[in-house]
Amino acid sequence: MSLKAVKNKIKSIDKTRQVTKAMEAVSAVKMRKSQALAINTRPYALAALKILRSISGAIEAAQHPLMSVRTVKRSLVVVISADKGLAGSYGSALLKGVCRFMDKYGLTASNTSLITIGKKAHEHFTKRNWSIIGNQERWSDQITFEMVRPLAEQIKNVYEKGEFDQVFVVSTHFISTLRQNVLSRQLLPISFESVESIVKGTLPDKGKYSELTDGDATPVREVTFEPSPELILEELIPALFNIQIYHSVLEANASEHSARMIAMKNASDNAGDISRGLKLHFNKVRQAAITREVSEIVGGMESMKVVDA
Repeated sequence: MSLKAVKNKIKSIDKTRQVTKAMEAVSAVKMRKSQALAINTRPYALAALKILRSISGAIEAAQHPLMSVRTVKRSLVVVISADKGLAGSYGSALLKGVCRFMDKYGLTASNTSLITIGKKAHEHFTKRNWSIIGNQERWSDQITFEMVRPLAEQIKNVYEKGEFDQVFVVSTHFISTLRQNVLSRQLLPISFESVESIVKGTLPDKGKYSELTDGDATPVREVTFEPSPELILEELIPALFNIQIYHSVLEANASEHSARMIAMKNASDNAGDISRGLKLHFNKVRQAAITREVSEIVGGMESMKVVDA
């Protein structure tokens, strides 16, 4: 490889490194924003869960349609994936996790339908002829509660109509910046444990928000409800279900940006190593060329001295 080709390659790699460094910084900011949104909704969710536990002592909570347990004939799985690549093994790890989950619970294309969020999951399961009753490309990075509401309403409607007997969500669970696990949770029929695990699971093991407390979701002993526990239950159960969907999307968002940040950091580091290696090679080749030219000049001068003599 000529010196000019090496020099051009060094410039190209340095430009690529600038891009990956910028993408790393952007993904870090987006990850923090997604975490902050999830953390900000936790006090409301924990308070609602506390009220719900108190109500369950006054009435039979299973009376609500979203909490009724039925014989399982058909299942619905909500898969939250990504729209874009450049996130390392994030996409493939998620899809492999979904397949493992389905194999474990005996979910097949004949007894299960899907709602996919993100292009990657939709393309994957469309090619394999799965029944997809809904598809949503990922929302913007500033996801609001209202953005998720139509999806939650769709899931509630098909469940209340009896089209499905259980609903799961499979997404990535944000544990720390370096670690995200594929996690499956049961959305419907709704239960205290499922809501509590999703809400409390928004706290990472390490990082900025890891030192926050989980709060107290235990019910108080004596509560007076107005107008009635039944009406409050009618409002709380759908709200808590919406929170489950919202938190799952936010966690998946934070996980994707974290995976992309790490992938771009590794790409930047690799580009730096390649650039340093090429610069070292460039300097060695240039030094060898200079040495050769000096030797030729010295040799020519020596030959001229011999001729003069």
